[in-house]
Amino acid sequence: MWLHGFTQTKTSSHQFRSILTGTYEVLTIDLPGHGENAPIMASLEESADLLADALPDEPFILGGYSFGGRVALHFALRHPERLRHLVLLSTTPGMSDEAERRVRRERDETLATHIESVGVETFLDEWLAQPMFRTLPRDDLERAARSADGRGLANSLRFSGTGTQRDLTTPLTSLDVPTLILAGAHDAKFVAEAVRLHSSLPLATFALVPDAGHAAHLERPDAVAELIGAL
Repeated sequence: MWLHGFTQTKTSSHQFRSILTGTYEVLTIDLPGHGENAPIMASLEESADLLADALPDEPFILGGYSFGGRVALHFALRHPERLRHLVLLSTTPGMSDEAERRVRRERDETLATHIESVGVETFLDEWLAQPMFRTLPRDDLERAARSADGRGLANSLRFSGTGTQRDLTTPLTSLDVPTLILAGAHDAKFVAEAVRLHSSLPLATFALVPDAGHAAHLERPDAVAELIGAL
């Protein structure tokens, strides 16, 4: 089960998912605030429980990218018995400082209001122009797969943005689920976050994706799929 990132949908990362289907049966789903589930407003914990209700009971591999990785972390903590393996790409365990979280919530509220003001197409142009996405290849299918509901994206920030997430570093030390942690080698911020995760999770392995930034599965879908396929 692969969980998409913020602004993406279940049809995103088509090349990566296509390669991965050579090894696994790959399922995807629109997370709250995105795609068909844009009207749903849910916290990270609530999103995890909604997933639990929607997915098969037999143990499966759960992977997620960025926002999807944070949902996956919460699923793993709340429903560890449902997982064979956990895969986290460009994922943070959360901020340890409450003042920093408050500042992030304020920033996300400002951004949410901006999305509602300028519209989703303008916002997506701005979002993808950020330095963290500067190495993304042009892919019209990927752009078309982005969520088209601005209100849903705004509420995703409000209800499950990074500032809403408690620090999971300590709870993760008791998570006995084999975990693969991935980060693009050029994404310095999330390489550091991956190191934090690796130090917390008792059954974790960590790998860098060469020649890739934050969205490593879009830049190097072959490399990311190969790492997951080796589980």
